[in-house]
Amino acid sequence: MIRENQRLLNMIRMLMDLVVITFAFVVAWILRFETPFFGLGKEAWAFNYYLTPLIFILPLYLLLYHSFGLYAPQRTKASIAPEASKIVKANFIGLLVLITVLFILNLSDYSRTLLALFAILSTVFSIVERFIFRKTLRLMRSKGYNVKHILVIGAGELGKKFAHKINKREYMGYHILGFLDDNLEKGSEVEGIEIIGNIGDLDTIILSNHIDEAIITISPRHHQLLENIVDVCEKYGLKAEIIPDYYRYFPAQPHVHMIDGIPLINIRHVPLDNALPNAVKRLSDIILASLGLVILSPILIFTTIMIKITSPGPIIFKQERVGLHRKNFEMYKFRSMKVQDEKEEKNQWTTEDDPRKTKFGSFIRKTSIDELPQFFNILKGDMSLIGPRPERPHFVEQFREEVPKYMIKHHVRPGMSGWAQVNGWRGDTCITKRIEYDIFYVENWTLMLDIKIFFMTLLKGFNDENAY
Repeated sequence: MIRENQRLLNMIRMLMDLVVITFAFVVAWILRFETPFFGLGKEAWAFNYYLTPLIFILPLYLLLYHSFGLYAPQRTKASIAPEASKIVKANFIGLLVLITVLFILNLSDYSRTLLALFAILSTVFSIVERFIFRKTLRLMRSKGYNVKHILVIGAGELGKKFAHKINKREYMGYHILGFLDDNLEKGSEVEGIEIIGNIGDLDTIILSNHIDEAIITISPRHHQLLENIVDVCEKYGLKAEIIPDYYRYFPAQPHVHMIDGIPLINIRHVPLDNALPNAVKRLSDIILASLGLVILSPILIFTTIMIKITSPGPIIFKQERVGLHRKNFEMYKFRSMKVQDEKEEKNQWTTEDDPRKTKFGSFIRKTSIDELPQFFNILKGDMSLIGPRPERPHFVEQFREEVPKYMIKHHVRPGMSGWAQVNGWRGDTCITKRIEYDIFYVENWTLMLDIKIFFMTLLKGFNDENAY
């Protein structure tokens, strides 16, 4: 039943995508030629002239959406961000292909403004469409429609943890019919779910219930029992998935790849390990850092003058920090404190009423202006615009022993601003919570997440109560 529902949902999504893409194209044409915003001019060719490429655009976009996995089940995805990111990528590639085709066909008089409007509108409309579709499905599942009925085989620690997570995430639309377990009495409950039999009853349970999927939580050490369960599921055509007992040793969502048929599980999947995302992030860093230096040059010049006037010593303060792959680098900041002994400075936190700060230094620290020279660190490749904040070697050595998983933050370039900082974990705050946010960023990086952090920084990052 679920498979039939998924096919129907995919058909609905494809039809909705066709409608949305067509609608975006029509709106783009209206904005370009029927409104005064972009001028009417001689480019106002017949609507049919501009409509013709839709014959090519619609199948192209459906193919791209399929290639990016946008018609795969999204039931278990909590956030729309990954789906939105795929839409942006697919639409960008679609636009490039469309421009290439128009160039090959020598349609040089085709409106570039129309193409730009279409690219923006089709992306925005598609994301909104997917958001509404997702919310509608979740509402339906909460009402008992499109529910996936599953049987959990094994009510031990793994089974209990799985059931707990499913019960907390109603939006997934999973309904656990019950547990099969040989060590617990029939009729008893685990996480509010009944034990409906032992493992030997699997045949009977499958035949007497509507089950979409079996989840096996038996330890691999019971290999013979595990083999028998799989055989029974396959005998009756019941889809089965195994939760490996050793998953508890994974500190993150694992990434699986193959070497000549042998699966290798990477226990720490880092999206920025891939060449393309890493290149995109690096290119955006260079562009934005360069723009930042140009746009903020008056502030940089003013700050330079004020530091020179108000306090003796160098304008730029260089401090050793630990960066990508645990390599040390010199991070630049505008000097906000009196010149001090380097050995003392290495081991001291900055406090709210720190007597070492100058008057002007307090201001630039509170407004984060002291961080602006790090644009040069970004251009050098030591840092990124967005990423976990780097720490001094002395504290890295200390936290490595005291804070679990602390060193994972060094899998990516450190940043001027980060997910932890925009969520309030900046300065002298809980290091454990800060690392939780840093690890989330490392493992869940997307361009959309960087954009979100960037705008959150603009909105509240320049006057943070924890910045001192």
